[in-house]
Amino acid sequence: MREQTRMAVGKAGDDQRHAGVRHPGPEAPFYLATGDEIAVFEACHARGLPVMLKGPTGCGKTRFVEHMAWRLQRPLVTVACHDDLSAGDLTGRYLIRGSDTVWLDGPLTRAARCGAICYLDEIIEARQDTVVVIHPLTDDRRILPLDKTGEMLDAAPGFQLVVSYNPGYQHGLKDLKPSTRQRFVALEFDFPPPELETRIVEHEGGVDHACATELVMLAGRLRQLRDRGLAEVPSTRLLVAAARLIARGVSPADACRTAVAAPLTDEADLLAAIHDVIAAVL
Repeated sequence: MREQTRMAVGKAGDDQRHAGVRHPGPEAPFYLATGDEIAVFEACHARGLPVMLKGPTGCGKTRFVEHMAWRLQRPLVTVACHDDLSAGDLTGRYLIRGSDTVWLDGPLTRAARCGAICYLDEIIEARQDTVVVIHPLTDDRRILPLDKTGEMLDAAPGFQLVVSYNPGYQHGLKDLKPSTRQRFVALEFDFPPPELETRIVEHEGGVDHACATELVMLAGRLRQLRDRGLAEVPSTRLLVAAARLIARGVSPADACRTAVAAPLTDEADLLAAIHDVIAAVL
């Protein structure tokens, strides 16, 4: 039985090793650098250093990782972290298939095997007992112990661990332990300067420069409402969504009410204030 399981594990590994692994396409994902983040990331990759991306929701962290995977010509494995994410979800588990017991690699294991960049998005959402499984991959050992199979997996050349989280949203609710944080090189992200954000909205949203400029101007005004109790301010992602609606013929006011205002809050007073700003700017 042990031999049958071992053979099944090998077969499952061959079938599943590349599942969920995205390989670079012919064109670079669109990204405009705001500082030296590209050079720092490249240096980290060359030295096998894990990277932590810190910044608000929708400011370009995920797009940056996609761009860097393309730039470095590395496969990319992305995991959206959540409260129910277990260590087994990351590393893998045994499954019953017919009369065989087969091992199925999790995304972290697949990335380590094939030398991919593994991106754990919003890692703060995962449980602490899940997060500790990445520790051996973030220091000089670069190994992943697979307790269920007895394998001590050495990360393949090119493997890199990247995590992200929104420190503003999580402050006071959850946080990473110092023993985890201090394993990473941290890159700070924020919304791009207006001129760069305008270019992003114009490119990604498919609108003209004047429309993109108005949307970025609107975002600048609405981001000032944080002091009035708005927990999350409009992100670049929301501006792109509004631009795409406008490009499809939706009026700018309706696009901003549905794609910018509505996702931000359900509080009537704040919504009224946001709608007033939209009317004033557009």
